[in-house]
Amino acid sequence: MEMMAQFAQGSDMIADILLIAGALGAGFYCLVLSRRLRRFNDLEKGVGGAVAVLSAQVDDMTKTLDKAHRAAVSSTGSLDQLTERAEDAAKRLELLVASMHDLPEPPAPKPNKAQEPVSEETLFKSHRDRAEAEV
Repeated sequence: MEMMAQFAQGSDMIADILLIAGALGAGFYCLVLSRRLRRFNDLEKGVGGAVAVLSAQVDDMTKTLDKAHRAAVSSTGSLDQLTERAEDAAKRLELLVASMHDLPEPPAPKPNKAQEPVSEETLFKSHRDRAEAEV
C-alpha cells in the first residue's frame, strides 16, 4: 500500500507539473496574442489605421456625393426653365415665319444710274480693274 501511496503522490506531482507547464504555456500564448492584437489595432501602422483612413475617405466621398447631387438637382431645374423658354421662343418664331408668308412681296429696287455695270465674270474689284485696263 505504501508503494501505491508513493505512486499516487508521484503521479499527482507529475500532474501538477504538467498543469503548471500548461498554465505557463497558455499565459505565454496569451501574451503573444495580446502583442499581436495591439499591433493589429495600432492606429498608425496596423489594420486599425487602415480602417480609420478608409472610414474618413468614405465620409469625404459621401459629402462630395451629396454636393454633386445637390448641384445636379439645381442644374436640372435651371435646364427645365431654359427648355421652356426655348420652346416658347420657338413657337413665337414659328408664328412670325408663318405671318411673313402673308406679307406682299416688296417692289424690286430701281437700278441706280451712278452704279457701273458689273460683269458676271468679274468677281473681285481687282479683276474688274484688270479687265477694264486691258480694254
